[in-house]
Amino acid sequence: MWQTRSLLLLIVAVVVAAALPDWAVAAAAGRCTTSTPVKTYDKCIALPTQGATLAWTYDARNATLDAAFTGSFISPSGWVAWGVNADAPAMTGARVLAAFADPSTGALLALPFLLSPDVKLQASPLVSRPLDIPLLASSASLASPARTVRDGARVTVAATIRLSPNRTRVHFVWNRGLYVQGYSPTIHPTDASDLASHATVDILTTATEASPIASAALQWLHGSLNALSWGLLLPVGAAVARYLRPCASTGPAWFYAHAAMQATGYTLGAAGFALGLVMGSASPGVTYKLHRGLGIAAATAGSLQTLAMFFRPKTTNRYRKYWKSYHHLVGYGCVVVGVVNVFQGFEVMGLGASYWKLGYCLALATLMGACVALEVNAWVVFCRRQQEEKLMRREVEDVVVKDRAAAF
Repeated sequence: MWQTRSLLLLIVAVVVAAALPDWAVAAAAGRCTTSTPVKTYDKCIALPTQGATLAWTYDARNATLDAAFTGSFISPSGWVAWGVNADAPAMTGARVLAAFADPSTGALLALPFLLSPDVKLQASPLVSRPLDIPLLASSASLASPARTVRDGARVTVAATIRLSPNRTRVHFVWNRGLYVQGYSPTIHPTDASDLASHATVDILTTATEASPIASAALQWLHGSLNALSWGLLLPVGAAVARYLRPCASTGPAWFYAHAAMQATGYTLGAAGFALGLVMGSASPGVTYKLHRGLGIAAATAGSLQTLAMFFRPKTTNRYRKYWKSYHHLVGYGCVVVGVVNVFQGFEVMGLGASYWKLGYCLALATLMGACVALEVNAWVVFCRRQQEEKLMRREVEDVVVKDRAAAF
């Protein structure tokens, strides 16, 4: 029975593949093709991110570039954009065509946009305007079998542009987003692949220069080390010093446990921070300012804490109390910044709604719950001791008064 079913599925797959045009088969396979729903071109390349492709024909006689970009939507209300930048392979300053469904009719649109610095800063909504480059023609069409904009639907954005004479190295940019507000595309996702969606292409030789992207394995190793160190080990080490030190029964064991925990956490955190620097240098076009700033702050605080151990005054030194205040302030600050940056890292890696983040939240919540319980217990013990000491002082005072009365 299962053999018959498998044979039928195979026949259906062969028939469907035979019925699809060459450009649809190539798109499904993740490779470029010179045949598109619009026309057939001379050259094509597979772009380095988002499974996008670019096909074109270049007429050197009049410096005209006839090109078709093919990408995919990531939501039914999303957008796909592609364009050129005359100065650099970057979003700011690019002239693009954005394809999305008309909010009124549902028809597919291709509107021109100028990406000024205000757009990157999100200071104002993106408004369509005529481009200041020789755009001779433009269009957008959905690739079969898609008939409406939906998640995963392929779209081809075609344009005919007149380039500067003898300039064959062209900076291309492309991206996609989840929402369109009215006729204004909203900000795109900020994953590493999205921020690296630009390339410089020689339209004569197809030679492509693209920003390298750190490997997924390196990103996971960076995230795992930092979540374990800054996000768990250092907070646990701080809790050990806070709640085990007052226990006389532990002796000096609390100090050795605290020192071992913090040393291990700082070592792993330093390794994770170094991996972040390596990924940053390997991906010059990809920047996460908040995540990087918090990481530098946490690493600086951790380094200061480590160096401070070499200058710790003796318990009899009058400056010991100032050193302890500094140690507590910088230590707790490092823990808070480290935990906040772990959550920021989840957002950077696109794991904001993942089970990995849920697991970390559960671990952190368990630690916080234990700290709350120990803090309440510490205050109960403190208040009890204060009451006992107060009663002892009263008893001593009563004895002294009685002795003095007897002496008279």
